Amino acid sequence: MKPKALPALALLFSLAGCHSAMIETTIRNNTKVPLQLIEVDYPSASFGTQGLQPGAEFKYRFKVLGSGTLRILYTDQAGKEHTGTGPEVQEGLEGPLLIEVGETSVHWDPKLAPYR
Repeated sequence: MKPKALPALALLFSLAGCHSAMIETTIRNNTKVPLQLIEVDYPSASFGTQGLQPGAEFKYRFKVLGSGTLRILYTDQAGKEHTGTGPEVQEGLEGPLLIEVGETSVHWDPKLAPYR
């Protein structure tokens, strides 16, 4: 291959795009108090944030390896731990996932589909 063809080939591959199935998660605090030590567990890993003020959102993208149930853990202002169980996910799903933490429960709104 000619040296001048290498940059053109690299450009072609970059335009073709490498896309991976990712879940774009938004955690929204719909309570009137700050939340602390928020953790979301998903198959093979977890993510989280130290705190989330009332009305605030935290965004995170992740890739599912394997399959399992989503779960959120958080601590309220009084130091009480809470958990919420979410939907089952499997490898290859992608799309938005909204997790709304309310005063008495957690609402999960997944709009996930198989990767294309």
